[in-house]
Amino acid sequence: MRILEGYGVTKHFGGLAAILNVDFHVDQGEIVGLIGPNGAGKTTLFNLISAAHNLNSGVIRFKGEKISGLKPHQICRTGVARTFQSVKVFGNIPIFGNVLLGSLFGTSTGMSSSDATREAMELLEFVGLSATKAILAKDLTLANQKRVEVARALATKPELLLLDELVAGLNPAETAQAMELVTRIRDRGITILMIEHVMKAIMSVCDRIMVLHHGEKIAEGTPEEITNNQTVIEVYLGK
Repeated sequence: MRILEGYGVTKHFGGLAAILNVDFHVDQGEIVGLIGPNGAGKTTLFNLISAAHNLNSGVIRFKGEKISGLKPHQICRTGVARTFQSVKVFGNIPIFGNVLLGSLFGTSTGMSSSDATREAMELLEFVGLSATKAILAKDLTLANQKRVEVARALATKPELLLLDELVAGLNPAETAQAMELVTRIRDRGITILMIEHVMKAIMSVCDRIMVLHHGEKIAEGTPEEITNNQTVIEVYLGK
C-alpha cells in the first residue's frame, strides 16, 4: 500500500526550479532513501511534503488523501512527522520537555498530561536518553540533540517519519547507532523517508533509493541498482 505519493510536484523560487515535475511514492513499512548532490532539491521536497513550502503545481497525498495545501500542524496531525537538516531543539528546555511538547500538541486526538508524561518517558528510553531527561537540550552533544528531535517527532505518533540527514556530523560509532535506531523505528511500524549523504549508512538500511539532481528525479531503485547506475555514478557517487 502506498502511504505517501506525489505527482508532478513542482516548486520554483523566482526563476529557479528547485523541484521540477517529480513523481514519487513510499510504500507502507518501507525505508526509502533520498540522495543527490547539494542543491538537488532534497530538503525542498521534505518542505513540500510537510508544508513548510507550498507547491507551485502537482499534488501530494498521504494514505490516499490530498495533503498539499494543508498547514504544517495539520499535516503533522494526519500522521507525518519530520526532523530537520539543522537540528531544531528548544535549547533552554530540558530534553524531557522537548519530547513532552510533541506528546501534548502534535497529535490529532490530544492527550492527558499523565499520558503525555508517560509517553515522553517511554520515548526517551527508546532513544537512549532517559537518564539525562533533566539536561537542557542545548547542553547535549549533536548526536544526542538529534535523538531528542527524533523522540519529539515520534511523540506525535506518526505513521510516516521524514529524517533529514540524521547522521550528518556524527562519527562512525554514532552513525552506526543512528542507523540501528532507524531500523528500530521501522520495527515499531513507522514508515521512513530519509535524506542522507553518508552512503554507507543509507545503503545499509534502505529498501529503495530515489536520486534527485537539479530538482529532477534521475534514478530510483534498490541500493544495488543505484550503486551500479551510470548516471548516478557520474553526477553523485563518483568512480
